[in-house]
Amino acid sequence: MDTGNSIVISIILLSLKKNVMEDRLCLECQQPLSGRADKKFCDDQCRSSYNNRLNADSSKVVRSINAILRRNKQILSDYCPEGKSKIKKEKLISKGLDSQYHTHTYTTKEGSVYRFCYDYGWLQLDNDYILIVRNDSQTKI
Repeated sequence: MDTGNSIVISIILLSLKKNVMEDRLCLECQQPLSGRADKKFCDDQCRSSYNNRLNADSSKVVRSINAILRRNKQILSDYCPEGKSKIKKEKLISKGLDSQYHTHTYTTKEGSVYRFCYDYGWLQLDNDYILIVRNDSQTKI
């Protein structure tokens, strides 16, 4: 290929590249983008706004569940300062414990099922009592 043809090809490629870049718009504000070929947003604010709007519905659900889990953990920790504690079920319920929400369960060899909110767990005992435990290296379930 001679030098004249390569110059013409370079000019055509630059023209095509310029047209492609001008056609790209920010996904949030629809302003023209310049810069990298894979750029989707004009700045960090547009990127954040776009992703916040995209995840708004799922974030509400997750936030409300996390609030319940944090409240459950706080209630359990308030009544279990020493690592193990036994308390009436009504007292926990009156403070707002929602036993439907927990992070995980633990089943002992005997078949007892503890429900945990992070590091605090509870076990339903007879006579409407609840055993609260803290699962750390010093407390054995």
